[in-house]
Amino acid sequence: MNAPLYVPLEDRGVVSVDGPEAGPFLQGLISNDVERVTDARGIYAALLTPQGKFLHDFFVLRRGAGYLLDCEGARTGDLGQRLMAYRLRADVALADATEDYRVIALFGGNGDESAFDLPAGDGGAAPCAGGTLMRDPRGDALGLRAVLPADAALAFLERAGFARGSRADYERHRIALGAPDGSRDMEVGRATLMECGFEALNGVDFEKGCYVGQELTARTKHRGLVRRRLARVALDGPLPPAGTPIVAGEREVGEIRSGLDGAALAVLRLERIAAAAEAGTPLVAGDARVIPPDSP
Repeated sequence: MNAPLYVPLEDRGVVSVDGPEAGPFLQGLISNDVERVTDARGIYAALLTPQGKFLHDFFVLRRGAGYLLDCEGARTGDLGQRLMAYRLRADVALADATEDYRVIALFGGNGDESAFDLPAGDGGAAPCAGGTLMRDPRGDALGLRAVLPADAALAFLERAGFARGSRADYERHRIALGAPDGSRDMEVGRATLMECGFEALNGVDFEKGCYVGQELTARTKHRGLVRRRLARVALDGPLPPAGTPIVAGEREVGEIRSGLDGAALAVLRLERIAAAAEAGTPLVAGDARVIPPDSP
């Protein structure tokens, strides 16, 4: 039996949102339903521009009467500033809590779901070692996710029977499942939730009512206006740098995003990919042949 792995995600940050109006404040801003967040449930969500374009993605966890946002560490300040711009007179306190916590992914092996008594379903969570452990709300195959006090997190997980893995282990796992990694894979100010697969990742609630960017998101879903799609592709050849165009002959049909070991996430222009497939034109990025999914 292989021990499940834990991988500290050192590039993640944590923003705390506290105060009597923290819940309604977030509910009017983000793509998922904050009312679902309890001590027993976390969610995945995004903050959008008023035009419905991607700005930030994050996980929302309960902490006492407030919330913790597990977000991109390098962009924690930007997220805080954007939330602050909407605070107005709301009784809400925002703070960077990154130094207090460690964000950790847990996956693989056997027993990662049975090591702790977590509620069933995506995002099932429980208090753990002074923090929170939850099933990854984007899907069970991704494993578990923890936000734990920085001073005790790793020792606790090793005592619980997890073995330390590498960041490369996590990247392989994430890319194999097509899960985006924030602005590495989703272009800030341009990408939409539907082209990034947020519905399949349980990151958007179409019943919750208004939030910033809700109108375009709903219209895109109901009219089927998705022309680009973030998808996992296989690579035959060396991994191209992120941002490398994917071409079919002389025509650009997509762009490489994050990748590792013969696989990557890529933004694909659906009509152009279909035309290239019909014509039998190979797809190339840098010195690698790109093999798209059957139905990107």
